[in-house]
Amino acid sequence: MNAPVIAVDGPAASGKGTLAVGVARALGFHYLDSGVLYRLVALKAMDAGIALEDEARLAGAAAGMSVQLEESRTVLDGAEVSARVRSEAVSAAASRIAVLPAVRAALLPRQRAFRRPPGLVADGRDMGTVVFPDALIKVYVTASAEERARRRHKQLIEKGNSVKLDSLLRDIRERDARDSGRAAAPLKPAAGAIVLDTTSRSIEAGIAFVLERYRGLSPGSGG
Repeated sequence: MNAPVIAVDGPAASGKGTLAVGVARALGFHYLDSGVLYRLVALKAMDAGIALEDEARLAGAAAGMSVQLEESRTVLDGAEVSARVRSEAVSAAASRIAVLPAVRAALLPRQRAFRRPPGLVADGRDMGTVVFPDALIKVYVTASAEERARRRHKQLIEKGNSVKLDSLLRDIRERDARDSGRAAAPLKPAAGAIVLDTTSRSIEAGIAFVLERYRGLSPGSGG
């Protein structure tokens, strides 16, 4: 029997990553941040001089890269890239290549390989719709664009980056439109997904909600 999966999808800065990590830690499950894989493809492309429109070469890079994802380290082709993969430039490039069907297809088996006992919490934009359609629980985490821009602004300011709130809001709205309008695996709630709006809800409350649902559905989970 396949290990259980909790799929957590949603737009940028919705809080889905923090929620997914919290649920995974509480349950002792493995965790997949699928967005890191797209960032790694983008970083590999930037380092190799691959154009972000060259779908065939990007798909080849996605299929051929060597990746290690650990809680505190991200390794690409033997080199630690934990800081580089989180840069704004890589994030912007990853958003552009994520719309390419061949890249998504190349990463699909990699993502599914993270499913192993005792279970997996997978966070992304198509975890419940495409990657793990048989997930035990599907959660779609969202928040208003204004609240997501405010959160992102706070994160960047705390890291010492100077950025304007209105430009972040514009970027978030553009990314939402790109993610929801793409032909391959558009961003949307999966069938049967719980829609969790975190605009005025704490992440802790969201984690508790998902854990309660999981324990109610999973015999032997202690709930």
